[in-house]
Amino acid sequence: MNLPNKLTLLRVVLVPIFMAFIMIDATWAKIAGLVIFAVASLTDALDGHIARSQNLVTTFGKFADPLADKMLTTAALLVFTYQQIISPWVLMIVLGREFAVAGIRLVAAADGNVIAASFWGKFKTVSQMIAIIAGLLLMCISIIPVNVANTITSMLIWISVIFTLISGVEYIWKNRKLLSFK
Repeated sequence: MNLPNKLTLLRVVLVPIFMAFIMIDATWAKIAGLVIFAVASLTDALDGHIARSQNLVTTFGKFADPLADKMLTTAALLVFTYQQIISPWVLMIVLGREFAVAGIRLVAAADGNVIAASFWGKFKTVSQMIAIIAGLLLMCISIIPVNVANTITSMLIWISVIFTLISGVEYIWKNRKLLSFK
């Protein structure tokens, strides 16, 4: 197993650790959760860079990397939903897009094709991670009123949802031939 794939698996392992810390109602735990999420997010950029620059791109990496990203961002969105920081609609839209794209990828894989992440798909992931990190940071700053922090977090997440929708529409449009009703 190469280094980029190990970094991807590390991101998967960090997901439940992130959730465990972020669910503890203590500032130190929120800070630990923020750091874990940030480190996990950085592994996403790092594994992709290493894989491309050192010609270590694998089919496993093309499959596992987006899965790890989705696990990480979904975990954070679940926490934000549970804590009533964001609307359940956010989570539904994000998951709906993810299921649609996963379905398209499965249909492509059945034909022996692998659909790599597009620019908009990568941008969606980055925008979600930035919004989540900002939201987690706001959770750690006790001088900001909770309602203000939650409103800012919700707005940032909704902005990332716009990119989520754009990337979802792009995947469906580019791969519409796979979805023919013949």
